[in-house]
Amino acid sequence: MTEGFVLGTFTWGDSLIQLLAFIILLALLKKYAWAPLVKLMKDREEHVASEIESAEKARKEANELLQEYKELMKNARVEAQQFIENAKKQGESQYKEIIEQAREEAERIKESARLEIQSEKEKAVHELREQVASLSVMIASKVIEKELSEEDQEALIQEYIEKAGKV
Repeated sequence: MTEGFVLGTFTWGDSLIQLLAFIILLALLKKYAWAPLVKLMKDREEHVASEIESAEKARKEANELLQEYKELMKNARVEAQQFIENAKKQGESQYKEIIEQAREEAERIKESARLEIQSEKEKAVHELREQVASLSVMIASKVIEKELSEEDQEALIQEYIEKAGKV
């Protein structure tokens, strides 16, 4: 039998060549395929890690912004409530001030009217006194000019009283 490949027999020479070819293939794969593949996997891992880190940082920033927003909204609500309360207080104050001014004005008008009425009353009394004095003088002069009987004096007095009542 010849040496070589025979079915059912094992040859060490061929196996050794195949093993040597396989080892060379592994060395080439390690040098040209495995190193770039490992580098690619590390790059991908670093990229994913940096993306996770960026996402975590963005989430933290978003939470901080949310807390800041909530705080600002709370402060805005408090300020709005204070503004409303101040406006109410100012409105009440102005309301009271207007009412007080109206009362003072009414009191001033009332006092002015009372003084005017008093003045007009005094003026009317003064005029009435002047008229009575004038009538008295006229009556006295008429009585002096002619001597009148008691009936004539009574008629003359009634006439002057009627004239004074019309005035």
